[in-house]
Amino acid sequence: MSRNNERIFNEARNRNLELETRRLFLKNCMLGMGGMALGSFLSGCNFGSTGTPADLYNSANPLMPHSPHFPARARSVIYLHMAGAPSQLELFDFKPDLAKLDGQDCPQSLLEGKKFAFIRGVPKMMGPQASFKQYGESGAWVSEHLPHFATVADEVSFLKAMQTDQFNHGPAQLLIHTGSPRLGRPSMGAWATYGLGSENSNLPGYVVLTSGGKFPDAGKSVWGSGFLPSVYQGVQCRSEGDPVLFIKDPAGMDRDLRKASIDAINEANRMSYEEFRDPEILSRISQYEMAYRMQISVPDVMNINDEPAYIHEMYGTKPGKACFANNVLLARKLVEKGVRFVQLFDWGWDSHGTDENLAIDYGFVNKCKSMDKPVTALLLDLKQRGLLDETLVVWGGEFGRTPMQENRDGKKNPFKGRDHHTEAFTIWMAGGGIKRGTSFGETDEIGYAAVSGKTNAFDVQATILNQLGFDHEKLTYQFQGRPFRLTDVSGRVINEIVA
Repeated sequence: MSRNNERIFNEARNRNLELETRRLFLKNCMLGMGGMALGSFLSGCNFGSTGTPADLYNSANPLMPHSPHFPARARSVIYLHMAGAPSQLELFDFKPDLAKLDGQDCPQSLLEGKKFAFIRGVPKMMGPQASFKQYGESGAWVSEHLPHFATVADEVSFLKAMQTDQFNHGPAQLLIHTGSPRLGRPSMGAWATYGLGSENSNLPGYVVLTSGGKFPDAGKSVWGSGFLPSVYQGVQCRSEGDPVLFIKDPAGMDRDLRKASIDAINEANRMSYEEFRDPEILSRISQYEMAYRMQISVPDVMNINDEPAYIHEMYGTKPGKACFANNVLLARKLVEKGVRFVQLFDWGWDSHGTDENLAIDYGFVNKCKSMDKPVTALLLDLKQRGLLDETLVVWGGEFGRTPMQENRDGKKNPFKGRDHHTEAFTIWMAGGGIKRGTSFGETDEIGYAAVSGKTNAFDVQATILNQLGFDHEKLTYQFQGRPFRLTDVSGRVINEIVA
């Protein structure tokens, strides 16, 4: 440290000693009755972990690799979330009996006592708006909207009886990614990085990529760290322009000067930590150091221009533009470099039929076209690189779609659309120790309700953690006086799809 910086730090230290801050006041009052009560309360808000690998939160390097509870089947996760909830009835859940009811009034038994986002009055039933065929040795039903994906249907396991208790986008997205429909809980990716750390010290352990022009309805909370140290939150990168804002050094600042400035800032942070012992200060130090290393590593890994032509053709990428295909290719590059959890959010899958972009027979079809090729390429690319066995790929939305046509205020929409549906939807998984060519769970003859093999968000979360080597009941974090976990007080590993 230069003499000038040392003088600045000494002056700052002396000023801090003279100031009677709120924290110092509370600390000095701990001998009083009020202080004793406060201390009792704060003891339940510590930052320790229970039932987890030893020393999960290392003060020097919170993202250092950790051992899970038992040998993992997956080293990393790529979660593809289709924000807005794609219709399972036009993709994977083939219901020929529903076609026979097309245009008929919906039976009251399907409406009474049920909650819908927009359906009012008596809607009409609507048959599948796509043709289906069976593919592969598994005989999986796949619609005409996914001709590329149909060729890899034997690689995945379908969960066709998924259910949720949230019928609005934001809460449903929060539930499936954080285990709670309310704000404040850590995301799945944050839990994964908290438990396992990162395999690449120059890259974040948890990276988020968005497409479709908007964030998911739940906002950035679906990749937040909640009450976990903020170093575990998802780092959002961009597929267009600089991958991370302000990643380049400002004009007039070279690499050495940037390093000196970060060293000075972190020295001040270390002094603060010695005084207040706030773990968030350690997170801040780690994040500054990670940001410095990312300046070199991120631009390289986030550059898809150096990929061979056949890869661009395979994924359908558009270098220099923000699109879902670019993000899918980046996801492969990131897990290849050791990133633990890659989360893709593709906005625009809402299908109410209120305009052509939200119509099952137009906007939905276009979204399928933009998703079909890159997702298929991802599975094939991971497999040919020997990465699929150790990479768990998850695809799905936040809920399903009704077998009846949506109508608002009793009036039929001018375009074909389906309302939000909590009773049944489809998610699939592939790789990472998941069975190939499997389908678990069934819905009734019209796809309205799950009738067997019912699963929910907590089950999916428990299964993902299981493939990463964790007992979901033991990966916990002490907060507000009790151990919290991703699956709250529910969830089971879906062993029916585990190889």
